[in-house]
Amino acid sequence: MAELGVRDAVAILCQGLAEAVHASPRSPSRACVRLGGASIEVEWSPVVAGEPAPEPPAEQPDEEPPGHVVRAELVGTFYRQPEPGAKPFVEVGDLVEANQQVAIVEAMKLMNPVLADVGGRVARILVGDAEGVEYDQPLIVIEPGTEPDAGA
Repeated sequence: MAELGVRDAVAILCQGLAEAVHASPRSPSRACVRLGGASIEVEWSPVVAGEPAPEPPAEQPDEEPPGHVVRAELVGTFYRQPEPGAKPFVEVGDLVEANQQVAIVEAMKLMNPVLADVGGRVARILVGDAEGVEYDQPLIVIEPGTEPDAGA
């Protein structure tokens, strides 16, 4: 753990938790993430005899929205603005530059910037403000190639 920063270690543990929960058709009854000694624990309630097994979730088509998708780099809460009541970082139709901050994902009380990895026009915002997001979840769609002029 000494080689990883605390933030990186927490992100790795949270990613592991999200993957374990996502792989199961049932919701866990308990989840635990520890940092010291690096641990992740997930428990599911036992299925009662005679109780029908839960239906696996319907397969969602992995259909990507057209354009470039900005994804969550960690599990947390998505915020469109820097603080409550402030103007959102971006709105649909806004022009953004590569590496411009477009949102925040809060994880473990840390505010992590979400950066546009390409320049272009914001086509869609796929997540509502203050909604929970999973690792690699699509957040924002950008139409590349419509970057703002450097002199504007």
